[in-house]
Amino acid sequence: MQVLDLGHRDYKEAWDLQKVIYEKRVAAQIPNTLILVEHNPVVTMGRSGHDSSLLFPVDSLKGRGVAFYDIERGGDATYHGPGQLVGYPVFNVRDGLAGIKPFINKIEEAIIATLADFHIAAYRKEKMVGVWTGECKICSIGIAVKRWVSFHGFALNVNTDLGYFDLIVPCGLKNVQMTSMHQISGREIALDDVKQRVINNFGVIFDAETKRTCLEEII
Repeated sequence: MQVLDLGHRDYKEAWDLQKVIYEKRVAAQIPNTLILVEHNPVVTMGRSGHDSSLLFPVDSLKGRGVAFYDIERGGDATYHGPGQLVGYPVFNVRDGLAGIKPFINKIEEAIIATLADFHIAAYRKEKMVGVWTGECKICSIGIAVKRWVSFHGFALNVNTDLGYFDLIVPCGLKNVQMTSMHQISGREIALDDVKQRVINNFGVIFDAETKRTCLEEII
């Protein structure tokens, strides 16, 4: 498994790069690739999204400095922004993973293990996708799979400004409360430390050796 850290990138730029990497994975030109990135404020709407999940018009979002995109992942509305670790696993979900549901379960396991590394107890909720702690959701997951290769992924709230979630109905779940590692621990969490723990836990959960790479080696 190779890991590509894009640092801080605008959503559209990372989305376009993800599509290029996806095509290379479909063609078996590269191994499974975990992309890690932090975005500028953006709301994305998945295939199951509803207009009612946007609590403000799109023009109003843009006026607040929040971009908006309809995208091809599963799920409803979510927010990405500074202080949030977004991961896009571009994996072949057929080889050794036995399908989409087990693949999503493994992502959840890797995030739960990462939170445990920071002494945060987290869990899955039955019949829901994502990771929860206490009564709050801390990580959203929305996946697309075409030709047995995944794209899009997870968003883990590390030091996220949770006020931005007031712009939407997160994941289309009414009355859901979002939280972050910062809110739970009461302190700023180094994003690089979380990245390394995510990489380590993905390696363990997916039983794969991890290797960091750079964009020039892929593109």
